[in-house]
Amino acid sequence: MENKDLPFLIALSLVPGIGSILSRQLIAHFGNAKAVFDTPRGKLLRVPGIGEVLSLEIQKKATLDNAEKMLTEAQKNNISIIGVNDPEYPERLKQIPDAPLFLYWKGNLKGNYGKSVAIVGTRQATEYGKSVTEKIIHELAEFKPVIVSGFAYGIDIYAHKAALACGLPTIGVLGGGLGKIYPSAHKKYAEPIYETGALVSEYSFNTDPEQKHFPARNRIVAGMVDAVIVVEAAVGGGALITAELANSYNTDVFAVPGNLSCKYSEGCNELIRKNVAGIYTGITGFAEMLNWNTEGEKFIKTPEPRINDLPADQAKIYQLLK
Repeated sequence: MENKDLPFLIALSLVPGIGSILSRQLIAHFGNAKAVFDTPRGKLLRVPGIGEVLSLEIQKKATLDNAEKMLTEAQKNNISIIGVNDPEYPERLKQIPDAPLFLYWKGNLKGNYGKSVAIVGTRQATEYGKSVTEKIIHELAEFKPVIVSGFAYGIDIYAHKAALACGLPTIGVLGGGLGKIYPSAHKKYAEPIYETGALVSEYSFNTDPEQKHFPARNRIVAGMVDAVIVVEAAVGGGALITAELANSYNTDVFAVPGNLSCKYSEGCNELIRKNVAGIYTGITGFAEMLNWNTEGEKFIKTPEPRINDLPADQAKIYQLLK
């Protein structure tokens, strides 16, 4: 089904000075993205955060014209644009306060997938990090999760490769447009990923992968999964940003402990010490923490209490909560 609000979601993202949080506030205020552009300027000015400059920017015709061009460009390159109000938009990602208004999505995997794990780490992966990444994904295979990472050098690309080797779908989240796959050395992995997984970006097709995009990319990685596992990270590394973001989204975070003399284990050990991450020692403890089974359900279902067995006050509270 065509998402008629999509051109207006894209147009909102093009308005200078309006980020995803303010955009979602506007959508909540007016009902949908189209209504934002149909609203007279006087009413826009009454919305907190919208002043003279932003109200004028919203009403520029060129903004909607550019949004239509972006839609056409995506269609020409066999790329879907999935709006935040689309049923195929990843459900977990939709819940974070700064979720992108839409995602450029290419591949055979859709956004309504089941179990999912992000595997992240340093670009300077050691042999220990590479082998641990492969071991983790091999052990995860029985649960059939989607493996998500940032498509970067090091732990990220080893996670994608290990997922492909184990027959698991994998999603690579890019820090640039899908027409500027970075690093270029990883272009050869795009087609195998498209077969069962996807490459994803919030940036238009020909957007260059700039340094400022990568922290923003990390929030998507952290926001679209059930859990994040940090394999190796130096103190101050990008993987720690992903872990901190996931923690703020109430997503389970795990870190692989490492050698005290290796700088690429320092970040993981610090996450564990600060209780930002649980310690990853194997698949059994990980699956127990997430309450996963292998029977095709995302989570083991806990039987609901029989309401007639509860005291009257507890029954009333339970019914209200439900």
